[in-house]
Order: sequence, then structure tokens, then C-alpha cells
Amino acid sequence: MSASGSKPSIGFIGIGFMGHGMAKNIVEAGYALTVMAHRNRAPVEDLIGRGAKEAKSPREIAETADIVFLCVTGSPQVRAVTEGENGLAAAGRKLIIVDCSTSDPSVTVPLAESLAARNITLLDAPLGRTPKDAWEGTLDVMIGGAAEDIARVRPVIDTFAQRVIHTGQTGTGHTMKLLNNFLSMGYGALYAEALMLGAKAGLSAETFHSVIAGGRMDCGFYQTFMQYVVGRDRNAHKFTLNNALKDTAYLNAFAVAQGAANPLAAAVRNSYAQAVGAGRGDDFVPMLADFIAEANGVKRAE
Repeated sequence: MSASGSKPSIGFIGIGFMGHGMAKNIVEAGYALTVMAHRNRAPVEDLIGRGAKEAKSPREIAETADIVFLCVTGSPQVRAVTEGENGLAAAGRKLIIVDCSTSDPSVTVPLAESLAARNITLLDAPLGRTPKDAWEGTLDVMIGGAAEDIARVRPVIDTFAQRVIHTGQTGTGHTMKLLNNFLSMGYGALYAEALMLGAKAGLSAETFHSVIAGGRMDCGFYQTFMQYVVGRDRNAHKFTLNNALKDTAYLNAFAVAQGAANPLAAAVRNSYAQAVGAGRGDDFVPMLADFIAEANGVKRAE
């Protein structure tokens, strides 16, 4: 690790909607930052312009970084960048990996044990809120791991988060994130179906919104959802239906592993599965309202 009193070197893999803003805040806080491109060059060029460096592989990042943040799609991608060929572990260095992805806790726990044998500490630190919050440094973070390890990464996390909750041992962060996304994606499915039923009865989305907004059923997720439905702001909630389906599928697998019946979660998953199966996976979550409406003969959820 870096010498006492100096800032650790940071690596960041996954500079998409959330990761770009997080990495921006890290480099602007004065940390030496190395990033890796995937498909979109624009975030890489922006971060280089702010002082970051670019690496060609996870191994190259691990050769100089003390702490590496991951913000990738899910567990398969996490395993690929950690244990795959030219992965982080291939560098053979002591390292802390902070997985900010929404991953499967049944994968996270054994992966942490495997990496520990190679002198690598894995913390799970999934995120709450939106890409706008990532950019503004106001994310929520649920983090699992030993308190002393969390203390080492906390100053870096504080550059992009306004609220950090220690959930327990490694794996509990990802478990809490699945529960959080069960609630949020469940809201999305409920809103879409309610808007469709209202439209069938002649109630516009604007009327629906005028009743719900400001009442007891209002919340931040509802506001960004309706910012698209009523305001047609495509960027109000940039979380894809593909990711929603992935997260709800993880939750259902978790329920099976726990031997629990979860009929509500299964229904929520199927709402997103239908939209993804119809080719709408790259749409954002509020656009589920359009799909549900169209599937029921309504042009728009209004």
C-alpha cells in the first residue's frame, strides 16, 4: 500500500452511467486514478482530461493500484476481471477490491474467500440512487466487510457518496442491494400497471401524478419514474430493463437458496422479463410504463 500519510492509488473498472461520475469525483479529489475502457470511449477521454490514466487490462491496473473499484454489470463480469486471464489477481499484488456492482451474494462470498488466499481483500459496496447522484457525489453505499478494511477505503468512497452503511460481513452489501432493488423494481412494475389501468379507464398520467405526487405514496423513485412518464425525460432514471431483469433474477435465485417462497418477487421479475423478451432491454426502467400500456392496447401510459 501507499506510504503512510499519502493517498492510495486507485483503479476503476466500469465507467458507465454510474461509474463515470464516481471516477470523476475520485480523480477530482486528488487521487491518482487509472481506468479501463469497455465500449464507450467518451467517459475515458473525459477522465483522462481530468488527470486519470488509462490501462489496457485489469492486470495492468492492479500492478499500480492499491484499491480497485468495480462497477460492472454483475457477478460474471466481476469474476472475469478479478480471476480471468490478465485479471486483477494475475498481478500477484496485495490489493483491496471494492465491488460496487449489483452482484449475486452467493458468488461474492466464495469469491472473497478465493481472493483472500491470494492476499486480496474483496468488499461488496453496491450503490443506491442514480447516475445524477453519482456525478454530484451523493450516492448511497451499502458496504460489507471487516471494519478495518472499510476504514481504509472510506475516504475514497466519501468522494462520491453522501451516505455509507456498514451492513456486516462481505456479502451482506450485495444481499441488501438485492432487497433494495426488489423494492424499487417492484415499485416500477406497480406504477406501470397502475398507469395502464388508469389509461384504460380514461385517466391520464398527468391526473394520476397530480394525485400521487406529494402524498404518502410519493418517493424519490416515483419522482424519477414519472419524470419520464409525464415529462418524457429519457434521462430521468438511467437504469436499463436488462439490468432490472438481472437484479430481480438474482433476487429470485437468492430466495431459492434460502428455501423461501417469494411470489411477489417472481411476479416483478416477469414484468421485466416480458419487456426484455420483446426486445426492449436497452430501454430505461420508467419506459416499462410504455411497454405495459402497449401490451394492453394503450398507445402510452397516459
